[in-house]
Amino acid sequence: MSSKNSIKSTLIVAFCLCVVCSIIVSGTAVVLKPRQDANRILDRNKNILAAAGLYDSAVNSDSDVDSLFAQFTTRIVDINSGELLSETELENLGLDAGSYDQRLIMNDPELSEAISSEQDQANVKRRALYQTIYFVEDDSGLETIVLPISGYGLWGILYGYIALEGDANTVKGLAYYELKETPGLGAEVRNPRWTALWPGKKVYSDDGSVGLAVVKGAGTGDYEIDGLSGATLTSRGVDDMVKYWLGDDGFGPVLKSVVGP
Repeated sequence: MSSKNSIKSTLIVAFCLCVVCSIIVSGTAVVLKPRQDANRILDRNKNILAAAGLYDSAVNSDSDVDSLFAQFTTRIVDINSGELLSETELENLGLDAGSYDQRLIMNDPELSEAISSEQDQANVKRRALYQTIYFVEDDSGLETIVLPISGYGLWGILYGYIALEGDANTVKGLAYYELKETPGLGAEVRNPRWTALWPGKKVYSDDGSVGLAVVKGAGTGDYEIDGLSGATLTSRGVDDMVKYWLGDDGFGPVLKSVVGP
């Protein structure tokens, strides 16, 4: 047998090929990482702006995002205490408000926690201990608050943002950016005709509980949103995540502290 066709030669060639391919893939990943990070932040900012009614893909372009997002102040809140973290506290934790992504640390035991089944109304299993929220302020005070929300629908977890007016009690908009729902059914949570039902709805009832609700059929009054036709479980999932994240176990305490009594 020719030495070139021996098993040893074949293995050596295969090994060298694997090494070369690994180097190429690793090098490409390193080179592309800054661009991937920039695209991730761009996509996040577009969705925050969309929830706040400040970005429309039919009107605005990616080049508009930075200038529009400059209106926002990014803060990180301790979800358990409901307190906004100071710059010193962020430094001690090694966190940067501008680049922090709570989804990337969901399996870090030091920065996230399991949610008990009794509390986990949104069925997300775990949550980050520190959550990012976004404020827009003008000369008259707080104008807009944007909060991240997530929860299980029919096939998986939906991720989005809900924007509130400065009173922390009036919905300004809703935007979902990642989901696994059925096209034409649960995926209609991204349909502009459905998201247009949200602005102006109230969040909290007179007793302080979350009154905002996605109901079966047509919603009426200040609190109800029409359920999605043929997507009962997705509608229920949206209802559950809104109640969880805007309630006492979610952002309710920080909203009260920001707006005041």
